[in-house]
Amino acid sequence: MIETLIGIIGATLRISTPLVFASLGEVITERAGMLNLSIEGTMYTGAFVGITVAAQTGSLTTGLIAAIIAGAIVGCIMGFLVITLGVNQHVAGLGLTLLLISASNTANRILFTNKDGMVRVDPWKPFDFAGPIFSQYWLTYAAFLILAPALWWLLWRSGIGIRIRAVGENPESADVAGISVARTRYFALALGGALMAAGGAFITLAFLGSFTINIINGRGWVAIALVIFGRWGIWRTVSGALLFALVSATQQQLRLVPALSDLPFEILLALPYLAVIAGLAITGRNVPYPGAYLKPYRRL
Repeated sequence: MIETLIGIIGATLRISTPLVFASLGEVITERAGMLNLSIEGTMYTGAFVGITVAAQTGSLTTGLIAAIIAGAIVGCIMGFLVITLGVNQHVAGLGLTLLLISASNTANRILFTNKDGMVRVDPWKPFDFAGPIFSQYWLTYAAFLILAPALWWLLWRSGIGIRIRAVGENPESADVAGISVARTRYFALALGGALMAAGGAFITLAFLGSFTINIINGRGWVAIALVIFGRWGIWRTVSGALLFALVSATQQQLRLVPALSDLPFEILLALPYLAVIAGLAITGRNVPYPGAYLKPYRRL
């Protein structure tokens, strides 16, 4: 029993890693007053670009850097659509997601499916020490021990964080104070996109070592829900990612229970998503959205 619980905790940390990257990237974006619904497509792009570059160069680190750059570019494209052109944020995000997923699948089919069947790399291995809980990937340690504290400091203790929150709450007042609303929102989208893509690259470069169709499997949409669950806070969002991952790791263990062998596995598979819905139903009422959330701004 103890070994099972330890295994579940270790799996929880691994499963939550891409969600932490993606959801914290969305926190930055939404704190600037924008909803980025291209998160699923950005993670998909990061997963594909990361493993493609890693396979071509033989370097997983280069693949991760390429994925991060690709994510930042996607964020800038989103910025061009919603900030410069004034396209509806829902339409731009959903359209970009469909485009990115289709483009990644098409490129994968052209580059790899007709040749070797599937792109593969030798993925990063978890550190092997102190049992299953601490035997994690370096990106898992980076997400919890470096990224989350750094983003908390960025948002609440730095000048750029003040500017991000200012344009997300009241862009008119921020503009009067001399803050460039467009430049700040572009920065938030680029940084958020880079983190989302890093979360996708984690799946291919560490988790699986390969790229398959539907590899993100809805994690991007879950990340959006986690941001609302976390009320746009860093640590509450991280806690939400851990909760989702805990339920996911638990349902994987429940599949091995003989008494549940006759239960359709789809029911167990749905448990993490039901947990997200339940969490939003409980905590999502009267949520204090950023003041300028979803509101476009054009300087007069």
